[in-house]
Amino acid sequence: MKKKIVLASTSRYRAELLGRLQFPFETVKPEADETALPGEKPAETARRLAERKARSVAAQYPDALIIGSDQVADLRGRAIGKPGADELAFRQLQELRGQPVVFHTAVTLLDSAAGNSDTRVISTSVVFRHFADEEIRHYLDHENALDCAGSAKAEGLGIALMESMQSDDPTALIGLPLIALVDMLRRAGYQVLA
Repeated sequence: MKKKIVLASTSRYRAELLGRLQFPFETVKPEADETALPGEKPAETARRLAERKARSVAAQYPDALIIGSDQVADLRGRAIGKPGADELAFRQLQELRGQPVVFHTAVTLLDSAAGNSDTRVISTSVVFRHFADEEIRHYLDHENALDCAGSAKAEGLGIALMESMQSDDPTALIGLPLIALVDMLRRAGYQVLA
């Protein structure tokens, strides 16, 4: 019998991505303060938060494989978070235009029974186009990107803001690196294709 899979996230994007693997899973809200620590690099923040999210629900699921994930946008070493409001999203996108940005997406797989965990960070390099303020307004009027790191919703209209993208896993930019996760599950004894 396969272990229960738990996604420690309320992100609909992560749930939709995990659903692509066509196995049953539960979602639960993790408890994690998403504030970066002083001096912490964006990739380190993503890693720490993915681990914290998975561990925060382990007591509720003592014999499960728990998935935690987090994403932090990195503009020349400075973390760019989720805007939460239209005006902040507008300012973020003004700052990102014409710039190379690295989106660090961390995923943790925690075997709560054994206490073992595996965490990986998949980085996606994106170069944003030189777009006008009117294009930003159009984008924000037509796409709800307030819960996306850097206001960039690549799975929607946000792709029109981008000039190029490089990654080993195209699902990482959306919020859950499935290629890495499938390997992590396999190593934990859970076969996705069985």
